[in-house]
Amino acid sequence: MTPDELLEFCLALPQAVETYPFGEETTVFKTEGNGKIFALTSLAASPLSVSLKIDPADSLALQADYPAITPGYHLNKKHWVSVVLDGSVPTQLVEEMIRGSHALVRPRIPKAR
Repeated sequence: MTPDELLEFCLALPQAVETYPFGEETTVFKTEGNGKIFALTSLAASPLSVSLKIDPADSLALQADYPAITPGYHLNKKHWVSVVLDGSVPTQLVEEMIRGSHALVRPRIPKAR
């Protein structure tokens, strides 16, 4: 996954916005409405990596299967992972993880009565 593909994929999710609260070098993807973060990356870094919110039950299994998936860098190690996008983790899995991270933080829409 290239930086452009990562940017495009994240921004295609519902209510996703790109912000820079930690400076120009760190791209932070949040959801509109509640402002919760679902992905952080440095698009200029080499190798490219992305930090994602994750269900703790999935975190350990993914880390065991993929050495490129590690506890979140400078984040809560229980709820976040960092993924090096060097091709060792299938793009489809990375996309699923991004969608899952987004689903964990997106605003809930109340059900109609």
